[in-house]
Amino acid sequence: MPIKVEPAHPDFVGKVTSVDLRRPVEPATFAEIEDAIHRHAVLIFPGQMIDDAQQIAFTTLFGPLEGAAKSVLKGTKPRLELREIIDVSNLDQDNTILAETDRRRLYSLGNQLWHTDASFRRIPARYSLLSARVIPPAGGETEFADMRAAYDALPDTMRARIEGLVAEHSIWHSRGLVADLKIDEDERAALPPVPQVLVRTHPGSKRRSLYLAAHAFRIRGLPDAEGKALLDELTEFATQPRFVHTHRWTVGDLVMWDNRCTMHRGRPYDDTRHRRDMHRTTVRDHASTLDQVDAA
Repeated sequence: MPIKVEPAHPDFVGKVTSVDLRRPVEPATFAEIEDAIHRHAVLIFPGQMIDDAQQIAFTTLFGPLEGAAKSVLKGTKPRLELREIIDVSNLDQDNTILAETDRRRLYSLGNQLWHTDASFRRIPARYSLLSARVIPPAGGETEFADMRAAYDALPDTMRARIEGLVAEHSIWHSRGLVADLKIDEDERAALPPVPQVLVRTHPGSKRRSLYLAAHAFRIRGLPDAEGKALLDELTEFATQPRFVHTHRWTVGDLVMWDNRCTMHRGRPYDDTRHRRDMHRTTVRDHASTLDQVDAA
């Protein structure tokens, strides 16, 4: 049976039904899903009561997976057994709510900033898939911004100004905007800054797209203040309400997004009182954004 994709926003985001991701996905169904993610950039699969192994099996169809950057934090222990599952929760290894001053909690506050996953890695993320296992009674939504539509709406003068620019991204920059993690030299060296293009062509749709994130802190060839002002201006433009969709979670939702042409952010909730347990798998891209430009 063909999948059904119902638009959830005028420009992007599709709600996918008529597929059970607990079962192996047939090649024809996978081709339909791949076509849908190319068109919509964000796909919502409601009612998918999958476990970690099933989530990994589905995600691996799209390419090799990467682990969590949070694992470089010293003095912390992983809560989840499988390294392919990235723990997006407010829980420790005993499933207890993290203390307000816990470094893992402070690190995770950065997820409330507009970002695209793993742009701080030389080879960044292609797709992310987030599964809702436990949700709080209020808050904790995820917002998505369509970076292709935002690029299309830019004035011609701005598109010409930013063509060919390269930004530097660092996870420690974005984390430093929300908390003092007291990062030591070893932690900083484990994830050094990396360059990423500011505008890229999305391979699936062949559309041009902004490539922004709170991880971006400077633009090569520009004075730091000028580069920061440009990044802030583009981010403010790209996250106008007309480009944004808010997803309000229900247990069993699996949401998949294309990091190459979207940004997202988590919304606040009372994380010192209520549990939120989300499991993420992330597909690594095949090359750095600079190498993809060279190969185009």
